[in-house]
This record gives sequence, structure tokens and C-alpha cells, in this order.
Amino acid sequence: MKALTRPPTSLWVDAWRRLLKNKAAILGLGIIVLVFMVAIFADDSVVAVLAGREPQPLLAPMHFAKQSLENNNAVPSWLTHVFPTLKPVGTEGGYAKINDTYLLGADYNGRDLLSRIIYGTRVSLAVAIVGPLVSLVVGVSVGIAAGYAGGRTDNLIMRFVDIMYGFPDLLFIILLMALFRSTTGAAEAGTLRAVLTGIDNAMGGMFFIFVGIGVTAWMSMSRLTRGQILSLKQKEFIEAARAVGAKDGRIIWRHILPNILGPIVVAQTLNIPQYISTEAFLSFIGLGVQRPTPSWGSMIADGASAIRTYPNQAIFPALALAAIMFAFNFLGDGLRDALDPRLKGTD
Repeated sequence: MKALTRPPTSLWVDAWRRLLKNKAAILGLGIIVLVFMVAIFADDSVVAVLAGREPQPLLAPMHFAKQSLENNNAVPSWLTHVFPTLKPVGTEGGYAKINDTYLLGADYNGRDLLSRIIYGTRVSLAVAIVGPLVSLVVGVSVGIAAGYAGGRTDNLIMRFVDIMYGFPDLLFIILLMALFRSTTGAAEAGTLRAVLTGIDNAMGGMFFIFVGIGVTAWMSMSRLTRGQILSLKQKEFIEAARAVGAKDGRIIWRHILPNILGPIVVAQTLNIPQYISTEAFLSFIGLGVQRPTPSWGSMIADGASAIRTYPNQAIFPALALAAIMFAFNFLGDGLRDALDPRLKGTD
């Protein structure tokens, strides 16, 4: 009688099957995909650039900067039932202007909150993409150089990383942002500072945020990569590759990197909420994106000043920020469980 055997599967296929069984991770992945779609189709930017015209809103009800001062702080009627303190004009003690055109209300300048939240997804997702990319490129490269070379090279590189760790990340980013923003305002044309200012203005204030996050995001990744390489480079399969004459570059790309990719992916996924919260905090204290570009952090800061009278202006951006951060946390936890080699072949 022929024995029944399970066909062999790779680690990635097995990990994907386990990930699909994790409902929280799939929920997080679904939210992330949804937010990406909202960010892409907030307006027709791609078509507008090709056609040489201004972008027109698609999913967003209106442009994020469109103002209607006569409708400032307007709220839809349904919010008065959710927040009893929002009393409509005409009732006893009423002060809130009712306008159902704004599904989530309008801010103090009469700008649609829903539209600004939709456009704000682009800022958070840009940070969620650029932060891990910088961390991977710089951190993995530094970690490989330190871990694989060893000896004095390893010691010098890691002492530099230790020095960088001596600075509080958030404080370092704040000082760096303040330095950039204060010293490049009156830069002379043709200088590096003027070029950097132009790039930052063209990106709505995002460039210096990327620089600030990129300067500090790679350090933990370099330590993780170094530790993984130190545990692998003396393994039998690495020694066998050296014995057959494989060069260092081939060993790193073909044998070491594929084996440390799992922990790296998990670590970066779990770090994405930190990058998003850093951008939100910078925008909250006024060092983030340039107005009127919407960011959930700056929207929360604006709404916090009126939270007693118009709580919707702070609560809805905060809910959007919390949802995307929980989604990445759920996905990161699911990936950590799915890519654990000790769980390979188990349910």
C-alpha cells in the first residue's frame, strides 16, 4: 500500500497559508488595501498630469483646499444625534450650523473634513512606503557590511550605530526639521539649500519629513541584520558555498539574504505604525506638511482647539489614524507568526 505523503511546499507558500488563517491579519491587510485604493483614487492626478490640467476629485467630495467661509464649522444633522453637545442653531443654546452637504462636517475654514481625511491618506501612506524603503536600503547595507566583514570593520560600524542611538529619535528629528525649515527659508538661488527648499515645496513639505525619518529609521534594522548574519555565516551551507568557490557577493545575495528576509519584513511591517505616528506628531506640532496640504496629525491639532464645541473635527481624523496603525500592527503580528520557521508545516 502506497503511503500518503504531503507534497513539499516552500516556506513562503506555507507562510501564506498560515497568514490566510489569521483573521486579524487579513482584516488588517484588507484595511491597508482599502486605504491604498482611497489614496490612489482620491482624485484623477495621473490622468490630469497626462492631460496637462488640474486634478479633479474622484472619491473625495471636493478638493481638500476648497473653502466656504459661510459654512465654517458646519455639521451634518446626523452628528447632532451622535454628539448631544452639538446643538443646532435655532434650539436652546444652539450654535452649530447644519449643512448635510458635508458628510463629516467642515473645519474652521469651511473645508470638507471627509475630503481632507481622504487626501490625508496620501501623506500617511507615503511615509509608510518611504520609511521602510530607507530603513531597508541603509540598514540592511550597514548590517551586512558589519556582520559579514566582522572584526575591526564590525566594531567601527556598530560603535557609530551606538552613537546614533544615543540621540532620542523623535527629538533628533524635531531638531533636524527645525534646522532645515529655519535655515532654508531665505536660501539664495542656485545653492543646495534652495534646491532642497524647492523639492520640499514641490512635495508639500514631505521631503524633510522623509529626511528626518530616514536619518533615524535604519539603526534598528542594521542591528537586526547584523545579528541575523552573525547567526548564519558560520552555518554549514555557507561553508559549503565557500568551499565550492562562491564569491562573497553571491553568498550574500543567494544564500544569506533569502534566509534573513522573513525577520526583516516582519520588523519593517511592525515599524510602519511608528513612522506614521512620527509624521502625525510632527504635523501636530507644526513641523509636518505645509498647509493647506492635509495631514491627519495637523487635522487633529486643528480639531483639538475646538474639541469641546466641534468634537468631530478631531475625532474623525484620529479614528482614521488609529485604523491604519491598527491595520499595520495586525498585519505585522500575522506575518511574524506566519514566517516563524518553527511553525512550518503546522496549523
